[in-house]
Amino acid sequence: MQTKLNVIVGAIAMTLSGVAMSQEVVKIGHVGPTSGGIAHLGKDNELGARMAIDELNAKGVTIGGKKVKFELLAEDDAGDPKQGTAAAQKLVDSKVNGVVGHLNSGTTIPASKIYSDAGIPQISPSATNPKYTRNGYKTAFRVVADDVHLGGTLGKYAVTTVKGKSIAVIDDRTAYGQGVADEFEKGVKAAGGKVVGREFTNDKATDFTAILTSLKGKKPDVVFFGGMDAVAGPMLRQMKQLGIEAKFMGGDGICTAELPKLSAGTMADNQVVCAEAGGVEGESKKSLDAFKAKFKEKYKVDVQIYAPYVYDAVNVMVAAMVKAGSAEPAKYLPVLAKTEGYKGVTGTIAFDDKGDIKNGALTLYTYKAGSREQLAVVR
Repeated sequence: MQTKLNVIVGAIAMTLSGVAMSQEVVKIGHVGPTSGGIAHLGKDNELGARMAIDELNAKGVTIGGKKVKFELLAEDDAGDPKQGTAAAQKLVDSKVNGVVGHLNSGTTIPASKIYSDAGIPQISPSATNPKYTRNGYKTAFRVVADDVHLGGTLGKYAVTTVKGKSIAVIDDRTAYGQGVADEFEKGVKAAGGKVVGREFTNDKATDFTAILTSLKGKKPDVVFFGGMDAVAGPMLRQMKQLGIEAKFMGGDGICTAELPKLSAGTMADNQVVCAEAGGVEGESKKSLDAFKAKFKEKYKVDVQIYAPYVYDAVNVMVAAMVKAGSAEPAKYLPVLAKTEGYKGVTGTIAFDDKGDIKNGALTLYTYKAGSREQLAVVR
């Protein structure tokens, strides 16, 4: 009798193990700075990835006839290129099926070679430096417009709409900050504007007295900063202390919900004009607003910037796996590259032959009473 019972128990165990084995685990890596000065942005990105993964698992996705379970492998690169490449190698060693990240161009670009060498698809939700997709890596994609578009558009806007006559430019010497500042300067000059000074700092700096005093003598009516909100906030405070009343412009790195807090309430209404790489209008806005509401309900915090782009990047990657009938990077990569007409919460996603998003939008914002207000969506 005992032997018969053992046989039955063994048969049940084998059946259950067969069920477990038939459910494949698909690992998706995410990398962003979840420590350091811009940890609020890195955490925002990571939550966007977690939301996508949770929803996919709740839905129950089948790839190639097998039900799959998605697992998120999240790494912190602290916005540091060395830590970024170490995180990338760790994900490659963990045999991830794909990666969404990194957040900064300065970490995304060196990490992209590691993913390329391993043949693992990478979608950045926020790296805007053009070099990222111009190294010829077939594994590199992004779901936002690049700095050529973002910086150039802001440069033109500074001259034609803000009516800047004397424009100063500061950058933080990172791949992102310097890149977007260079493109802004080109945009200003192409629109017939005048750059009266170019200064630089670094992404850990807190004292800008010397560079701002130097620029003050040139009487700028617009100051552009290429960098992130953690540096832009103190810079705005010190501009106020020095009596510089210029408009303050920047790219997506400063265009966050956190900027008013970081500037300690020193920025005037309409003083700041910034652009986010991405944006929707009309009917598409309903999807993005619904996502933001769902995100707040789930995590009890507001979206900073890129969580919706991360969410879309995870879903675009999985859609390519489903269509290819395989989560193996070599099999779904060609399908991912041919993505066309994917309806995401951030708009319609399609990639060009470099891996850049086609017809990428930009959203221009200002701030009033400590809140961000949309000015326009431009393409």
